[in-house]
Amino acid sequence: MYNPGANQRLVILGIFTAVILIFIARLFYVQVINESYTVSANNNVLRYLTDYPARGLIYDRKGKVLAYNQAVYDLMVIPRQVIGLDTAEFCTLLDIDRTVFEEKMKKAKSFSRVKASIFEKQISAETFATFQEKLYKFRGFFVQPRTLRKYPNNTAAHVLGYIGEVNDGVIKKNPYYRSGDYIGISGVEQSYEIELRGQRGVRIVMVDVFNREKGSYKMGLYDTIAVAGKNLVSTLDADLQAYGEALLANKTGSLVAIEPKTGEILALVSSPSYDPNLLVGRVRSRNYSGLLKDPSKPLFNRAMQAYYPPGSTFKLTNALAAMQEEILNPGSSFPHSFVVGSKSVKCHPHPPIALEGAIQYSCNPYFCNTFRAFIDNRKFGSSENGYRIWRDYQMSFGIGKKIGVDMPHELKGLIPSVDFYNKIYGKGRWKASTIYSLGIGQGELGITPLQMANIVCVIANKGYYYTPHIIKKIGNERNTSRNLAQRHQTMIDPNHFDVVQDGMQRVVEAGTARVAQFDSITICGKTGTAQNPHGKDHSLFVAFAPRENPQIAIAVMVENAGFGATWAAPIASLLMEKYLQDSVKRKELEERMLKGVIDPLKGEKPEDDESNKEADTATNGSVKKKTIAAIEPRKTSIPTQKR
Repeated sequence: MYNPGANQRLVILGIFTAVILIFIARLFYVQVINESYTVSANNNVLRYLTDYPARGLIYDRKGKVLAYNQAVYDLMVIPRQVIGLDTAEFCTLLDIDRTVFEEKMKKAKSFSRVKASIFEKQISAETFATFQEKLYKFRGFFVQPRTLRKYPNNTAAHVLGYIGEVNDGVIKKNPYYRSGDYIGISGVEQSYEIELRGQRGVRIVMVDVFNREKGSYKMGLYDTIAVAGKNLVSTLDADLQAYGEALLANKTGSLVAIEPKTGEILALVSSPSYDPNLLVGRVRSRNYSGLLKDPSKPLFNRAMQAYYPPGSTFKLTNALAAMQEEILNPGSSFPHSFVVGSKSVKCHPHPPIALEGAIQYSCNPYFCNTFRAFIDNRKFGSSENGYRIWRDYQMSFGIGKKIGVDMPHELKGLIPSVDFYNKIYGKGRWKASTIYSLGIGQGELGITPLQMANIVCVIANKGYYYTPHIIKKIGNERNTSRNLAQRHQTMIDPNHFDVVQDGMQRVVEAGTARVAQFDSITICGKTGTAQNPHGKDHSLFVAFAPRENPQIAIAVMVENAGFGATWAAPIASLLMEKYLQDSVKRKELEERMLKGVIDPLKGEKPEDDESNKEADTATNGSVKKKTIAAIEPRKTSIPTQKR
């Protein structure tokens, strides 16, 4: 007889049997076949260690190490596993007190009781050697190896920069970084962070109940290998850099030296400076705070972030623009004075001169007249249009814009626009005589020392420059990451540069910079005295050498130091001698520059030498209040992480 209930029981039994078999199969897969679940289940006996890669080394152009790595250790803690801790012994070994211990444990517990976090950062190798012997006593603690930077020469702090721990903002923007990672914050360390940092790895190790490592899990099957960062070869000459820093010691200012035919920066000095090792390791925060509060602003990179009126050095580009527009020629002469209303710009006595002599004697009236002849020239239609064209010529030298150096925080400087003057004087109500001091490098002009050195490269190369840069090789390959081989052509034809070079040569041989001569090297230079309404004027000198086949172009700015020939020219000359001849013979001059001290406000009284004086201190009358005379360092220009 047919029994429908029996069939229903069979169906239900079959369903239950199938479900049980599925569960058994799944459990078998999880526990036997799929080993990733085994790893997860054994977290209490397995430890995951981040394998931090070695950061790439940085070398100078001759192979001297500028930055390398040293071993340090982060002490990690898993709060839930901390059992039976001898707090007194633990604190003694780490040289911390009980209060600090409790604060750090509280922070670790707030992060996670079951996940590892940093208890103590950057323990030195010496401390770790002692602590490691007792580590087995401290359950829940283990050590994470990593490296920190070391700068063996204690120089080039503004170039190399420094590294620090990432903040939450960086972690949100870049998924590569995790809490506790380090990142370049300034200098080369920042601009080449991706190349230097490498790629982290992970190691899984087994530990026993006493917190002792017992070897790799599964012979390293699940480990990922760390990839070291790439080494960088810089363009710096470490010896020249150190010498430049010594010459600027006890002075405020900067210098930049560039190889004209390549754009490679040979030295970049900002003074006052600091030992880059101060911003490494556990003392970084304390030292950074002290440097930040230092009134001399040692963190401020004056070579790239401060801009000044270029003074008489600007007469060179003024003349070149006028020659290109056929407003001036090498034989042109002007009256020995420049008169604007009741004001008169004069020059110290010298013979009748054309352009070459005007450069030699740094004749202010000559270049004020040149500026007026350009700006107010009828062929441009108006003074505003003449100024606009003149400004375009200046900007083609890399002035008033960022040059593109491969370092962060570069400022572009200032060449005022037509709109700027229209706002001050009104449209159509100003002309060359209103802003004539721009023709001699004063007024509202602001140029960085890096840009000054680049201008000299243009003159040395007769019309072009390569982007100044600090890194020439990444790993074993030429640095092509930033179009550094691109040649930037100015608006000036090459044939106009000979007379300017002639004048610059005469500046050194028979003009305002005779102090810069040495041996048989032909040097082309130009002194400058930059106005400073807050104190004594600034000493400025630009030069390149040798004249034929130039190998070095240099700009030196010494704040509150007076005439260009008093401090800037000797310092630049000694650096060129050091670079071109590997030694310095003028020991008396060298000793005077090395031992010289210049007060940040009062400066030092210059020698009463008429050959050192330059009459380049004209002002613009009503615009004088807006004159830029060493733009005050901005607080925001000190490189820090954004928060």
